[in-house]
Amino acid sequence: MSSSSAANVDFPVRVFGGPTVLFEYGGLRFLTDPTFDAPGDYPLGGELVLTKTADSTASPEGLGRIDVALLSHDTHADNLDHSGRLLLAGISLTLTTPNGGERLTETLGERVKSLADWESVELKRPGGGAITVTAVPAIHGPGPREEVELALDQVVGFVLTGEGLPSVYVSGDNASLEAVQETADRFAPIDTAILFAGAPRFAGLYDGQPLVLDSAQAARAAEILEARRVVPVHYDSWAHFSEGHDDLVAAFAAAELTSRLDWGQRY
Repeated sequence: MSSSSAANVDFPVRVFGGPTVLFEYGGLRFLTDPTFDAPGDYPLGGELVLTKTADSTASPEGLGRIDVALLSHDTHADNLDHSGRLLLAGISLTLTTPNGGERLTETLGERVKSLADWESVELKRPGGGAITVTAVPAIHGPGPREEVELALDQVVGFVLTGEGLPSVYVSGDNASLEAVQETADRFAPIDTAILFAGAPRFAGLYDGQPLVLDSAQAARAAEILEARRVVPVHYDSWAHFSEGHDDLVAAFAAAELTSRLDWGQRY
């Protein structure tokens, strides 16, 4: 939990489209779910295809130093694409799911670390002290977690904390408000919540129900977390995202949470 002084610190969050953001926290630079490939079709499996509709607002070469990648999962191109995989090879630490860690060890070796729910890792800060990154529950679709993971694999969220630093929640591709509540029970209030939204849907999966939070659920998640600032991501640049910027604006307005929205910095 953050201190009262830390709660007044709003660090910049650079958003690049889809789920990909970059932020500096405690002297380290964190990147979420790297996706920098060109627009086009990316097979998901079977007859399902992910269609990217817009370029990223940056290239991997223009990001500068990245210290840690926070990877919600490695199995879908809208969370980790070809250029993202190449980028991970040059990052000293990638944190991800147990299943993903096993798969990525082949290419990343000791540069990838698997985290199960509530498992933490401490990262040394350049000026002394540490940042604690804790893995938190996430479910990539509606229904029991075990069934969803059989269809869409494991997903993980993250909470970042540190002495004198604001608390940060990165939801990952989560569709479960129950998982949000579990996180809130341990960490609320959250200073900055980076919420994956967009209500992605496929007619052939779960009768078209959202695989990640819809806009109303994102607003509810902000309430549950007692989030002081919300940076929405994962709502643009892909055709399967069924709700976008305007839907989020409307949902947060309906919940009287407009003042908490921060759309991040675009370059």
